[in-house]
Amino acid sequence: MRTSFSLAQLADPATAEAEKILRKCVHCGFCTATCPTFALLGDELDSPRGRIYLIKDMLENDRPADAETVKHVDRCLSCLSCMTTCPSGVHYMHLVDHARVHIERTYRRPLADRLMRGLLANVLPHRGRFRLALLGAFYGRLAAPVLKHVPRIGPKLAAMLRLAPNRLAGRSRLERPGSHRPAGTAKPRARVALLTGCAQPVLRPEINEATVRLLTRLGIEVVVAGEGCCGSLEHHMGREHGAHARAADAIERWWRETREGGGAGLDAVIVTASGCGTTIKDYGFMFRDDAALKDKAAAVSALAKDITEFLAGLDLPEPVVAPEIAGGLTVAYHSACSMQHGQKITHAPKDLLAKAGFVVKDPPEGHLCCGSAGTYNILQPELATRLRDRKLDNIARAAPDLIAAGNIGCMTQLATGTDTPILHTVELLDWAWGGPDPRG
Repeated sequence: MRTSFSLAQLADPATAEAEKILRKCVHCGFCTATCPTFALLGDELDSPRGRIYLIKDMLENDRPADAETVKHVDRCLSCLSCMTTCPSGVHYMHLVDHARVHIERTYRRPLADRLMRGLLANVLPHRGRFRLALLGAFYGRLAAPVLKHVPRIGPKLAAMLRLAPNRLAGRSRLERPGSHRPAGTAKPRARVALLTGCAQPVLRPEINEATVRLLTRLGIEVVVAGEGCCGSLEHHMGREHGAHARAADAIERWWRETREGGGAGLDAVIVTASGCGTTIKDYGFMFRDDAALKDKAAAVSALAKDITEFLAGLDLPEPVVAPEIAGGLTVAYHSACSMQHGQKITHAPKDLLAKAGFVVKDPPEGHLCCGSAGTYNILQPELATRLRDRKLDNIARAAPDLIAAGNIGCMTQLATGTDTPILHTVELLDWAWGGPDPRG
């Protein structure tokens, strides 16, 4: 794609990076075939290629974002299916991230949108505030039939209430900093830090607990460094300042655990929410121009591994649960977009589940998003619901006993439309290798 940025524009590192990405696009349109919003809407501007044209025009002309551009960029899930499909290596993720920052800086959204986005950014990344919000959700559901008639903000509030769990989980011991060492082992076979996260420990604390149980049984020391949100929620809303502040805090905490930072050393930073994993693995890029943090950020990115990615590199013993028991359960594996397209982890989760004895099935159209996408299912409830229903229809064709996934957002999204049990992959692996029966 030809570009015509001025030298003054290219003096900005973010614009220069966007220009490099734009030049790689050859207009082939392969991305349209795998884009969920184009599949639903059939509008070229709701495809990656269409959005690239809009972003190019906005950045090249150095103009504030307009309502049309914002509408189509907002509809993007950042599922990154287009990056898996693209034969030219267009790094769409970095381009759309930059566009969202530009939109946040130059476009004044309607009041209802500003309020909703502000609410999400100021509640979800904070565990305490999120817990209070979930307590209020019970009473909010009583007003749900009325909310859908409130202009602009009503459907989004109703969508948010639908996603809230029916019961609030108790606090986990893993929210406190500390070290969890394997029993009866003088020297652990590895030492890792665990991302505890923000929304996940509030919604499903058993995911992190299963991770620690499994890893310590395998002889691995697990460190909880006390970080919270990784920054991805705000990052994908274009709120660069808040996202970078949260990411910087996590980087510093994990850096102190490495040998270079004066700690005992880390073999990996374990992530159990694939959406967070995609962002953490991009810290090196995010802080590339930060003299104080760029080396630390790159080191943390290199250490980051999804739990299944890490386990796949271990020599695992035979499962404790008899294969004939697990073999009676059919698992539909839902590969989160951030897992398969963002991190390119496609085989490890399924191979581990199969090694554990489960019958693993791939649902049709597995490359398409379920509609979760961070806060997308709240900010774009109609499209998110259509994508969820399409995903669940495809999962049903596999006739599973349960659904396994590696991302809390996907799990929460799918649970609003099915009674089939949905478990994190690591909960099933923990059970197969000697842990308790997973809830549900």
